[in-house]
Amino acid sequence: MDWRRLKDDMKAAARELGIDKIGVASAEPFTKLKERLVRHRELGYESGFEEPDLDKRTEPALLFDDARSIVAIAIAYPSKLQDPPRSVPGARRGMLSRSAWGEDYHTVLRERLRRLEGWLRERVPEGRFLSMVDTGALSDRAVAERAGIGWSGSNCAIITPEWGSWVYLGEMITNLPLPPDKPVTESCGDCTACIDACPTDALVAPGQLDSQRCISFVTQTKGLVSDELMRKIGNRLYGCDTCQIVCPENKGKHASHHPELAPDHEKVKPLLVPLLTMGNREFKERYGSNASAWRGRKPIQRNAVIALGNFKDAESIPALEGVLRGDPRFELRATAAWSLSRIGGEASVSVLSEARKSEKDAAVLEAIDTALDALAGSV
Repeated sequence: MDWRRLKDDMKAAARELGIDKIGVASAEPFTKLKERLVRHRELGYESGFEEPDLDKRTEPALLFDDARSIVAIAIAYPSKLQDPPRSVPGARRGMLSRSAWGEDYHTVLRERLRRLEGWLRERVPEGRFLSMVDTGALSDRAVAERAGIGWSGSNCAIITPEWGSWVYLGEMITNLPLPPDKPVTESCGDCTACIDACPTDALVAPGQLDSQRCISFVTQTKGLVSDELMRKIGNRLYGCDTCQIVCPENKGKHASHHPELAPDHEKVKPLLVPLLTMGNREFKERYGSNASAWRGRKPIQRNAVIALGNFKDAESIPALEGVLRGDPRFELRATAAWSLSRIGGEASVSVLSEARKSEKDAAVLEAIDTALDALAGSV
């Protein structure tokens, strides 16, 4: 078998397979990555969503017998909304990050990897493959960087020359000895736009992220969020695009050639108040095929409560009262108390005072008292 010819033919077939870019990496251990991951863990910067075994994250041979190479793929996704709905008083809206605008990218990339696997099996029947998208043990970014898909940006994203960092990544370990590609030689240079713009200073250095402070990760947690971070979340319901929006390499980059990734405006920039009372069935029907649904409705509903507080729109008070007085989840009740303190005014004080009389949960009572203390003397 002429493996180089096979690789060239595979890349030439990318478009018909629905893939925007294909690269090949060696299956050697990611030694430098492991050193960084060890330090990352020591500093407490992990999100908790990662594969905990650092050996599995950096040694392909532990995941796949006779690993000879890794095929990396990239699919570009949209970065712009055409004529988005406006957020106005009484009808405030939240926002999903661009990575969650269309069909769940896990589903899309797995389907593309199956197409690619089928293409390779037709030519090499004895080929074996193990595909991964985001939730696999390997680091998608490390594989993509080694495979020449793009360079690792200061914002911790892979930046491609063609589509900037607006790309989804996936990979496939195989026993086929495909010759590796050369890494992209471009870099961010002295640019620190993403670091300077990060709302929470989560980008502590070029290529180093404190996940515990990253809004993208915070919006996916299920518990209570600190006052500082809630203020920084703004109206984000899932994810954060700030470090990508300000990146000079992303200027003017927009992909609209994958119909399944096209955004539904009412889903990606939804009205906040209706989200608060959305049940599980309706949530699954509306967002079940979207990447933002993987943690369930609680984080998105909590973030909607936060967003209403950050808008400081008094017309939201009745909806927040409904959460504070009637939602069975203490995290949402406590967050509603915080949001009411952000809106302020006599109406908020009245709602908080009445809720305190019947509230039994210690965390919610603390949130109510903190809110009332913050509003003391302001009305």
